[in-house]
Amino acid sequence: MKEIINRVSESDLMEINLEDFYPKGERVLIDVKENLFQGLILREKDFREFVKNENWSKYKDKFVAITCSVDAIVPIWAYMLLSTSLQPFAKNTVFGDLKTLETVLFNETLSKINTENFPDKKVVIKGCGNLPVPESAYVEVTRILTPLVKSIMYGEPCSTVPVMKKMNKSPSA
Repeated sequence: MKEIINRVSESDLMEINLEDFYPKGERVLIDVKENLFQGLILREKDFREFVKNENWSKYKDKFVAITCSVDAIVPIWAYMLLSTSLQPFAKNTVFGDLKTLETVLFNETLSKINTENFPDKKVVIKGCGNLPVPESAYVEVTRILTPLVKSIMYGEPCSTVPVMKKMNKSPSA
């Protein structure tokens, strides 16, 4: 009987699972719409009173997105004021929705990839998983690796979709 050989495990493929880069921590959205007068405008005195009385420590070690989900008049300083109030507590604060927050968090994490491990490698970016990895993370890791690697594939090592492959340069005549 012929021995079964797992060619995938013996190949020189490098697998990247973006779930390994998932920043651990609770995500929270602060929506300024809760502080609007008649749902239209932000009044400085009322807003400053809210900021003064809010328990900002409840955001300790959380990732916070600040937004206004309605079409309203919100001055830039209001978002800045929220950011300064969150600074001593939150792990990170961004302007935007929770999807924007995920993009920022993954971009920060992926920017720390040790690129020395990848020159001329064949890389598989793992697909399905259990954690919410944003599409932007797949784009970012592809952007980072494209100049370095020989090829990029998406999926599982046993079933991949080719994304990029460097062509061998032929010597000049």
